[in-house]
Amino acid sequence: MDQEYDGYMEEEEEWDREGLLDPAWEKQQKKTFTAWCNSHLRKTGPQNQIENIEEDFRNGLKLMLLLEVISGEHLPKPDRGKMRFHKIANVNKALDFIASKGVKLVSIGAEEIVDGNVKMTLGMIWTIILRFAIQDITVEELTAKEGLLLWCQRKTAPYKNVNVQNFHLSWKDGLAFCALIHRHRPELLDYYKLSRENPLENLNTAFDIAEKHLDIPRMLDPEDMVNSAKPDERSVMAYVSSYYHAFSGAQQAETAANRICKVLKVNQENERLMEEYERLASDLLEWIRRTRPWLENRTTDNTLPGTQRRLEEFRDYRRSQKPPKLEDKAKLENSFNTLQTRLRLSNRPAYLPTEGKMVSDIANAWKGLETAEKGFEEWLLSELQRLERLDHLAQKFRHKCEIHEEWATGKEEMLQSGDFKRCRLNELKAMKKKHEAFESDLAAHQDRVEQIAAIAQELNTLDYHDVATVNARCQRICDQWDVLGQLTTKRREGLEEAERILERIDQLHLEFAKRAAPFNNWMDGAKEDLMDMFIVHTTEEVQGLIDAHEQFKATLGEADKEYSTIVSLVQEVTRLGQQFGITPPDNPYTTLHAQDITNKWGEVKQLVPHRDSTLQQEMMRQQNNERLRRQFAAKANVVGQWIENQLDAVASIGVTGRSSLEEQLKKLQQFDKAVIGYKPNMEELERYNQEVQEAMIFENRYTQYTMETLRVGWEQLLTAIARNMNEVENQILTRDSKGISEAQMNEFRMSFNHFDKNRTKRLEPKEFKACLISLGYKIRDDKQGEADFQRIMSIVDPNRTGYVTFEAFLDFMTRETADTDTAEQVMQSFKILAGDKPFITAQILRQELPPDQAEYCIQRMAPYSGRDAVPGALDYMSFSTALYGESDL
Repeated sequence: MDQEYDGYMEEEEEWDREGLLDPAWEKQQKKTFTAWCNSHLRKTGPQNQIENIEEDFRNGLKLMLLLEVISGEHLPKPDRGKMRFHKIANVNKALDFIASKGVKLVSIGAEEIVDGNVKMTLGMIWTIILRFAIQDITVEELTAKEGLLLWCQRKTAPYKNVNVQNFHLSWKDGLAFCALIHRHRPELLDYYKLSRENPLENLNTAFDIAEKHLDIPRMLDPEDMVNSAKPDERSVMAYVSSYYHAFSGAQQAETAANRICKVLKVNQENERLMEEYERLASDLLEWIRRTRPWLENRTTDNTLPGTQRRLEEFRDYRRSQKPPKLEDKAKLENSFNTLQTRLRLSNRPAYLPTEGKMVSDIANAWKGLETAEKGFEEWLLSELQRLERLDHLAQKFRHKCEIHEEWATGKEEMLQSGDFKRCRLNELKAMKKKHEAFESDLAAHQDRVEQIAAIAQELNTLDYHDVATVNARCQRICDQWDVLGQLTTKRREGLEEAERILERIDQLHLEFAKRAAPFNNWMDGAKEDLMDMFIVHTTEEVQGLIDAHEQFKATLGEADKEYSTIVSLVQEVTRLGQQFGITPPDNPYTTLHAQDITNKWGEVKQLVPHRDSTLQQEMMRQQNNERLRRQFAAKANVVGQWIENQLDAVASIGVTGRSSLEEQLKKLQQFDKAVIGYKPNMEELERYNQEVQEAMIFENRYTQYTMETLRVGWEQLLTAIARNMNEVENQILTRDSKGISEAQMNEFRMSFNHFDKNRTKRLEPKEFKACLISLGYKIRDDKQGEADFQRIMSIVDPNRTGYVTFEAFLDFMTRETADTDTAEQVMQSFKILAGDKPFITAQILRQELPPDQAEYCIQRMAPYSGRDAVPGALDYMSFSTALYGESDL
């Protein structure tokens, strides 16, 4: 302990000499050490407390008193004189007492204390604090500073925002002090309401509670803690050690609990080892009990695979099963010895295993296992050699049987097959040659069958374990051999008979092919003619088709005789096949079949009357179509000419400009009544057209008109009348409203019609420009003139369609010649109402205008923003401009 303490003191001294140079730290230490000394001196009375640490310890009297209080021992009697040597003697007595406690005082002498040396006095007090307040702190093998730091870490570990790693920066925010108090006395403060953002509040809270409830005086200044870059470590350690001693009762209880846990931990570990020993011993003995009977069994199933499996099981036992159990046996012995040693060292009685599970019992059981194992492998190997010799002979038997059975596979089915009854003549001859080769092969296999029978007899003599299977297989092979001989003879006889029948069938097939091909081609042509689609438009064309069909029907008698001859050839082939049980082969000389000929001939005979009926129906349909054509043409020629005449008459109205607008309107109204009265003729023509369409008539050589062209002409006539009437009415309205004379209107119309060469009632930009010039409108031939013309185009063609209608042209010309309202005139009118002011108010509008028009202006006028504006002023200038758009010509 003293050695550890000496080393610690040397490290502190080296660090402290640098720290004491800092005036801030010196100030903190003086406050803290003074408070720490007074916390002990107050026990002897308030008169013994100190105020100035470097002055009040100079005579050594209060220093000796402090040592007596904190050590509980008596020091030598002090000198009561006031001379310097008296003071030095008292301080030396105190320093000697400190040294007697194993503390080395480095560079600290009585003279410096008597002279009031602050640094030496603080160093001495720090030495006293270390020895009597910190050195005896022990936490898990750590002492002094490290022990105190570990104690703080353990106590504050559960708390958020607390991480004690030292005795300076870790305590600046005050949360660590609060956490120590809350850990031991949680009723004194609510830790979870504290914040790292309030370090002064946290420090004052902790210091106040410690002073009031824990009898720990304020040794630190909260402002110094917060404001210093690094609080003084000695001051913090001295103060924190007071917390440790204040909570020493709780620490003692924790130490007692640790001692109990340590004892219980040893006892639990011993019990665990005992349970592990019992478990391992039980498992090992059970495994030996199960394994010994298997090793002592010296019987096999008398088969090579079974004996080989037994050998593999034994080798697996030696490689995989026994080594882990041997390790368990060694582990068991080691565990037993370790357990006995632990029990002896902890003053526990020796462990006595359950009966039958002693180490000696396990050793005896293991010895019995090895005895049973001895000689097991040699017995298995000798048995394998015997069975391998017997198995070799059985494999030879199976090999020869497999060769024979593979050769014989499918032979019975092949010999019993009636395939030769369903093949062609050339195929049958090939089958006959193939059968002769098979008879030679059958004789060659006689020797292998005899070998198989001989090996089977030998296996019976040697008592092979599966001799029943060998005998059954041998018998099947011999029986099959006899059957193959009988089937071979029977197949040879069938092949010879089938060859004779097929030669006759081949002659009949050749004759069929010679006759069927040309007859089939004739029927194909006949079907094509009978089913041929025809499109005719006259009765003459239909009559030509009827005459050709009558000529074809005259040839059907000879065709029927040829058909009967061809069918008789096929019937003869069928009779021969049925008589001798042979399926006649397909005809190799043709792809035609008798059924194809029969079906096609039946189709030809059915198509003849159907063709007769189709031609007669078509004749009747063409006669009806001719009637419908003539009926429609007679009516269409009259209606079409009438529509054309009416369109020309409507188009000529107003072209010359000689008649007045009222006269033109009257003529158009007369045309409109005439068209309405003529409508029943169009309706009658629609009925005729519907009959034509239902009859699928697409051409009419009796008229140039179609219903579509007549409908378009009728709609054009109606549209032209309605449009011209509307245009004339609008022209009358424009003339009357603008004050244009009838002569001016006729001049405008004649000029427009003059340049409207295509009679589309609209002018392209070039035509419009020429029309304006002809009316005396001056347009300069330069950029300015082009700009003026484009501005005019934006008025007459605002949608940029690329053309000018007569209505737009007339509107423009009337604006140029008539007196109209302008934005300036409206603006001047508002100015008069406003009293020459640039703005107007809602009150004036309501006084001067009708209510609905006044509200209309109020809602749409923007607020006036000029310098002379009054509340509620409205901008009538922008409103007037908006009424007429962006510009006014």
